[in-house]
This record gives sequence, structure tokens and C-alpha cells, in this order.
Amino acid sequence: MAIKVTMPRLSDTMTEGTVATWLKKVGDKISEGDILAEIETDKATMEFESFNEGTLLHIGIQAGETAPVDSLLAIIGNEGEDISALLAGGDAPAAAEAPKAEAAPAAEAKTETAAPAAKAATELPKGVIVVTMPRLSDTMTEGTVATWLKKVGDAVAEGDILAEIETDKATMEFESFNEGTLLYIGIQEGNTAPVDSLLAIIGPAGTDISGIADNYTAGGAATASAPATEEKAAPAAEKATEAVAETSNGGRILASPLAKKIASDKGIQLTQVKGSGENGRIVKSDIENFTPAAQAQPAATATTAAPKADAAPAAPKVFVPAGEVFTEEIKNSQMRKIIAKRLAESLFTAPHYNLVIEVSMDDAMASRATINTVPDTKVSFNDMVIKACALALKKHPKINSQWKEDAIIINHHVNIGVAVAVEDGLVVPVLKFTDAMSLSQIGASVRDLAGRAKNKKLGPQEMEGSTFTVSNLGMFGITEFNSIINQPNSAILSVGAIVEKPVVKNGQIVVGNTMMLSLACDHRTIDGATGAQFLQTLKQYIESPVTMLA
Repeated sequence: MAIKVTMPRLSDTMTEGTVATWLKKVGDKISEGDILAEIETDKATMEFESFNEGTLLHIGIQAGETAPVDSLLAIIGNEGEDISALLAGGDAPAAAEAPKAEAAPAAEAKTETAAPAAKAATELPKGVIVVTMPRLSDTMTEGTVATWLKKVGDAVAEGDILAEIETDKATMEFESFNEGTLLYIGIQEGNTAPVDSLLAIIGPAGTDISGIADNYTAGGAATASAPATEEKAAPAAEKATEAVAETSNGGRILASPLAKKIASDKGIQLTQVKGSGENGRIVKSDIENFTPAAQAQPAATATTAAPKADAAPAAPKVFVPAGEVFTEEIKNSQMRKIIAKRLAESLFTAPHYNLVIEVSMDDAMASRATINTVPDTKVSFNDMVIKACALALKKHPKINSQWKEDAIIINHHVNIGVAVAVEDGLVVPVLKFTDAMSLSQIGASVRDLAGRAKNKKLGPQEMEGSTFTVSNLGMFGITEFNSIINQPNSAILSVGAIVEKPVVKNGQIVVGNTMMLSLACDHRTIDGATGAQFLQTLKQYIESPVTMLA
């Protein structure tokens, strides 16, 4: 019998997944435990295995496509089996029809019984508005009434502050978008309730609202608040903290969020508007009726009449944020996904620690200048560091190791990986048997591998088998940094820029050239003393390049 396979929930926060790669195709035989596909979640790209046996009959989500959890991913069954019913969405259509038909009369009776109650719930007295707990932030699920600024019986005007509500992010003032009398308070001060709970009822004074609160609590939330929905739809998006602007005399200018938005859209400074609301608060009508020309004319006349009077300092202009929120989504390449996966695994599985040492580069600079005088020879400082690492690894083989659960593997061959930045991320071509290569051979090989890496011409075999890695950001002016170990290596060397600075030599302060080296080690395989001894040997080779010939 054919079985539906749905998009799995591979993490606790996963709501949708992207099929990165299918490892099976339609018609392939599937065994229990076979990897069907690689699925990208919100945290990582993970392999998804089959828990069934049979033939892959259908693929519902193609490679590169994204779908919600529980969407149809694939169908597995017997070869040649008819799966049209499953594709149509009916697992057992015949079985489902009978109960549905039997249930129809009961459903009709239930609807008829519920109709009077629903009708009663929706019939609010004329002018009565149900106010619910607002959603004042994108993550808010419930709110606490900190303070009521109105009490039952108070007259409420549009724009008046009803209460201060504490959300998951801040305590915010909640204003009324309706006029009338506060007839009922549903959530007392200090109490917490979910979003959309009954907060208050506003309507004409003396209106009988008996039963409205009870019907709302009993499940009439959606119906009871329906008449107010249209009135609240536009301002609901504007609920936010009270807009407050500081003036030159230290006073406060209060404005409703809706008034603030309209003023921003029209380019009106709130300091120029006189509020007609409670406590001089600026409301929507004040902005709509504001005429900048009428305000500016008296000011100009006064200035003309008394040109010699001492000019008062101008109030600073209030900055009105304006612009467009702009984002760009770049689909992750397979290389970027692999980099993310491997580095995350390395950082969270290998206990990293870093050892830092400063190296004098004066002799290395002189030696390089001499070497590069030889025709057709070009050696970089990075080539010298790689050669020094290869020789130091031969003397300290524990650095050239890898961790396994039951043993530590010591590599007596030296294959150094060189981190190369490319357009899509980072690749690590490998110099095989680096200790046997001369400086000029290392230089030529690195240039060749780096060039082909940037042109995407490297073969997989040229990026495998490293036992140690070197990452150099000195050419970008970075003086010191720490790298994440390139698994299965046990260490990676970070190379900084050469810096000219004062140094002490033979008791005298002189100008010298130094370079910082940082060694990231896996503490499972390399102890601190072992890493330190390796850096001492490396320092000796770099500071005195002639010793690399010994």
C-alpha cells in the first residue's frame, strides 16, 4: 500500500523546509534507512532518511523548492501502484463519505439551535463598541493593564488615552479610536489577558450593556466585536507609544500615533500644531485642519515690526524619520550551506582554544627580497609561513592529528590546506606533502590553486586530505584574528599583517616589523603546552628563514 511522506519537522522552530537535493529519483527502490533527500531547515541542512520500504512513486517538492511542514514530500509504495487517490488528497474517500453523510442532519440541527444565540451575540446596542486587548508588538500574545486613565462613566473622546498596557517589550499608552462613555472595564489594573480579550465597552451614556460581557467571554469574541472591526481596522496599525517631542522650553508636545503618522506623511512639524485634545494633545483633526501658511504669516509680520529686537534662539527642528525600508534576499548557494554546516559542526563539537604569538619579520623580509632576485622566482610571506608550518609539523606531529571517538590519528605526512576566499564563500585547496616542497614550488602551487579556485576549476580531490590549515588575512590589513578549525584537522593557523612599530632589541627601542600568529587548537587532541611548543618552533623558522635549510 502506498504511503505518503510529508515534509518533516527537523527542528523545534521549523515551520517550513527547503529540499536542497534529492538523493533518490522516481522509480528508485527505497530501503528503510536510505537517505531520501537533504532538507534545509531554519538551522541547518540535514539528511532525511526513509522509514519505509518500496519504490519512490512521486516527488511532491522539487529540489530548491520550499514548503510548509507536513506538505506532501513524496509517495512510496509498490512499483506500478495507482496513487491517484493520494495525489487528489483522499486517503480513504469511501470511508470518509459515510460518516460525513450521517453527520449532516446533526450538523444542520446544531446550526439551527446555535442561530438564535449567534444572532443575539452580534446584535449590539446602537453606538456600542467592544474594545479588545490590542496587539501592540509583533511578538505580543498577552498584555497587562498597568493603569487605567479613565474610569467607568467617564466621557471618552477619540484620541484619549484609555490605559497604560504592559507588553512583552514595553509599557505603552493605549488610546481610544472611538467616542462615547466608558460603560465597562473588562480587565482590571494589574491583571493580564490574551490579545483580543475584552478590554472595555464604550457607547452612549446610560446604554444597557447587560449580557454583552458574558456573551463575549463565553465565545462571542469574533461576533461581538464585528461592528467595531471596520472602525478599528485603519487605526489598529497605528497603535504605538505616545509620540513625544521635546521643545526648547523643556515642555512636552503630546500627539496620537495616528496624528504623528499623518503629520509625517504631510511633512508637518508637530511643534507648529496646537492640540485640541485632552491636555493639549494633538489628534487627527488638528493635523488635517493645520495650515502652515496661516501659522507662518503672523510670525513674519512680528519679525518685520521689530527688526532690532533681540532674536530668541530658534527651536531645533524635530527630525522626522523618512525613507524606505529596503532589504534584499540572496538565496544561499550550496557552497554557502556547506560552509555553514561544516563550520557550525566544528565550532560546537571541537573545544577550541587559541594561542597567540608575535613574530619578528625583519630577517624574513630581507631573505624574501634576496630570494626574489633570482630570475623567474616569486615567493610571498605566506609561502614562507606555509613552509615553516610544514617543517614545524614534522617536529610536532601531535598538531598534525585528528580526533576519533576511540583513538587519536597522528598524521606523519604533511598536507597543508590554504584557505582561499572566492565569490561564493571559502575553499581550502590542499598542498600534498608540503614538507617536501621548496619555497618556489609552494609559491607556484598556491598561485595555481588559488587562481583555479576563483575560476571554479578545482577538482574535489584537490580540496581533500588536509592535515593542517593556514588562513591569511594580512593582505587585508587585519593584524590579528582567530579562525574556526577546518575539520577533521586539529588546528588552524591565522596569519595577520606585518606591522612596522617600535620594538626592543638589545635593550634599545628601535623600529621593527612584526606579525601576529594565532593558533586555534582542538583541546581533545592538543594540550596547551603542545600548541605552545609548536608555535615556538614556528617562530624560530620564520624569524630566521635560513634555519629552514638545515
